[in-house]
Amino acid sequence: MHRYPWISALCFLGLTLSHGVVAGATDFEKAVQRADTAPTRSETPLATRDGVPAWLVGTWVLVRCDSVYPDGRLAEPYGPSPEGLWIIDGQGHYVMQIVRDEHGRAAANDTSTSMSADYRAASMDVSSNYGWIRADGAQLHTHIARASSPYWDDRDTDAAYQLQGDQLTYALDKPSGGTSADARGVMVWRRLRN
Repeated sequence: MHRYPWISALCFLGLTLSHGVVAGATDFEKAVQRADTAPTRSETPLATRDGVPAWLVGTWVLVRCDSVYPDGRLAEPYGPSPEGLWIIDGQGHYVMQIVRDEHGRAAANDTSTSMSADYRAASMDVSSNYGWIRADGAQLHTHIARASSPYWDDRDTDAAYQLQGDQLTYALDKPSGGTSADARGVMVWRRLRN
């Protein structure tokens, strides 16, 4: 007889869990296991993730988000001090979110009653997307898998970039944020250090 019978029970439970779904697993636990083994829907050839330099990996905070017109005019589609976070892992997966500096308040404090005008204004105050990124030479190559604006879903972009210390600047030919098509988007990000 074992001196500590609960040790045997824990060992049995550990072995059972390491070999698949426990007979009495909940539907949620089964769904999580299926999701962990299923291929992701938006994997693309760009997702081979070659060319993800170590300097690009990490967390970046937004410094500037401007639209520059051919005549030199500057627009700030998310205001003069937008906030943003861009997280990139070692495989090139990224997630990015940009929020207007003075995020608008809904007319009604209840999402079930504040509809079209409030939601339209709110959607123009935020830009979110995720996908994969890589770099070569002086170009960033991004595949946007999904975005808060459906116009950006499944889109590839190339942008000239410049890295100075912990500050990364790049320019997009077709910026988001409701700016007209002849403007270039200029983004400035600063790396967060631990």
